[in-house]
Amino acid sequence: MTELNENSDVKNILGLQLPTDPRWVDLAAISLEDILTDHAYCEQKAATTCISLIQKYSDKELLVKELAPIVTEEWGHFRLVLQELHKRGLQLGKQRRDEYVNELLAFQKKDGHPDDRLLDRMLTMAMIEARSCERFKRLSEGLPDEYLRKFYRRFMESEAGHYRLFIELAEHYIDKEKVRARWKEWLEAEVGIMQRITPRGDRIH
Repeated sequence: MTELNENSDVKNILGLQLPTDPRWVDLAAISLEDILTDHAYCEQKAATTCISLIQKYSDKELLVKELAPIVTEEWGHFRLVLQELHKRGLQLGKQRRDEYVNELLAFQKKDGHPDDRLLDRMLTMAMIEARSCERFKRLSEGLPDEYLRKFYRRFMESEAGHYRLFIELAEHYIDKEKVRARWKEWLEAEVGIMQRITPRGDRIH
């Protein structure tokens, strides 16, 4: 697994243009219950989104083959986070409005060629996985609880793999140059999104 050691590595490997402020971990540690709750729902939504993509693009053999095990993996992650909540005597809270994901969805192309919509769906998932990976890296380095640092290290490595998978799927079905050009637009747009939602610093993404 590729190591993500410095901000420059995050930019080079994940492409993210705006690293999370390291102080975010201090905010996250204030309410572990909120962090774990948000994380649980993120994993749940990742699983259901992959199911939706399989249903919508059932004619795309490689996509179905690659995303099917991701559904199982993401649901397993949901169960692990739920177990961690229960182990610590914490409750799975209510799902909160996810401003980050909503902003990403708003940036998607809603019309035009079907390939453009497929591309943006793949890049939306790639972006979510990349930002989650980067946030998990922060948690794996900055939380005071050693067990939780290792806990989030495992999730960080998993999300990095998922990020690459969605990029690779996009490049399988769509011209690589087009994918790269559109990904650049996504990366630039994500900077503005991160700046707008900075006050919601206690979320996974």
